[in-house]
Formats: sequence, structure tokens, C-alpha cells
Amino acid sequence: CGPAMAAGLQDLIHSEFQKNPAFANLWAQAVAEWQKRGASVSPLPSQDHAIALMAFTMGLYGIFNIEVLQAGRSPQHYRDNFHYKSLHFLLTQALAVLREPLKGQCLDVFRQQCGDQVNAQRGDTVRFGQFLITSLKKSNDGGCSEETEFQVRTCHGAGIQSFSEHPEYEWVLIPPYETFEVTEVTQEGGRVKIQLRSNGISSNYNCEWLKGDSTGDSLG
Repeated sequence: CGPAMAAGLQDLIHSEFQKNPAFANLWAQAVAEWQKRGASVSPLPSQDHAIALMAFTMGLYGIFNIEVLQAGRSPQHYRDNFHYKSLHFLLTQALAVLREPLKGQCLDVFRQQCGDQVNAQRGDTVRFGQFLITSLKKSNDGGCSEETEFQVRTCHGAGIQSFSEHPEYEWVLIPPYETFEVTEVTQEGGRVKIQLRSNGISSNYNCEWLKGDSTGDSLG
């Protein structure tokens, strides 16, 4: 459904900007930053894909990922109440393109999460359910009394340094639909270490809005 999605994308973006001023404002900031850096697109298929990644890393990821988690309740909730469909589609396409040079190679990445420890059991199949920023670099901050450290082998994530507000962090973006097997769980004091290995993908709703009109507002 990629070509059909792309054909209606501009109408969808404009509709979502009207409904979502925060989205529109951050997008404008991302356009300015992207132009300041030379407006590079390659290897992505369009400037919208590059700007989507830039906007995501400039602060849109917080509210966007909350909305993504809520949208995952059902296809109907996604169609009726999720007003980031264009960003979701662009990020998904961008990751697919950025993955191509890897030719199936997986990446070993890290993420530290402060606060409540995450519970997982060896052998579980899990997914993050959001576009997750991880890094090729392991952080040594250790500034949390309680922390979960993820060591992840992703086979669907891709490096986004060239389109990131902070290229020095060597960020790798993992899509919400990638699933993982929990291969190891260890605990040392207030720190839990969870090792994850990619084992496939689950469904996503990229094509659901095609069942309605070009803005995704009707069920059709």
C-alpha cells in the first residue's frame, strides 16, 4: 500500500497540522534545522522523510510515542484518534530505506532507562511498541538509583545520525513493530540488565487510514 499512502500523504500532513499545532510547530523548526545543515536527503526518498527524522529527534518523540502507544489499542482508535499518521508512515519508510545498505545485518545497541525497573522473564517475546531511540554507544552515566539497561540486537532498526539533532550520539531508531526474545535478565542492586534479540515483527497500521478518506477521518 506504499504508493497509495504516498499519493495522499501531503493532504494528510496538512490535515494533521491543522489538528495538531504542536506537530506543525516542531515540523517548521525541523525544516529550518535541516536547511541549515544543507538540506541533505540521500539516501531517503524525499525531504519529508528527512524532516520527519529531524523533527522526531528535536523533541517530537515524547508526545508522539505516547500517542503511538495509545493508537496501538486498535485499528479503529488509530484511524479516529491518532493524528500523527503521516509521521508514523514517514518514519517507517525512512527506516526501511536506511536498512537497505545493511543487507540484513543486525545492530547491537544500548538504552538506559531511569525509574521503575522493567520486569521481564527469559524466553518472553516482547516489543517496545514505540519508535525507540537507542545508541551504538553504551552510556556510563550510572546516575540512577533504579535503572533498566537494555542490550538489544535489532534487525529492523537503523542509524539516523545524518538526520538527527544530535549526530554525535550515534542513535539507532527501533520501530514499534519489531519483536524481541528476552535472552538474559540479571540484577545487580538497583540495576536490571535485559538482553534482547530480534525475532521478527508484528503488525502495524500504516494502511488503515486508506479505508477512510485522504485525511484518515472516516471509516469508509
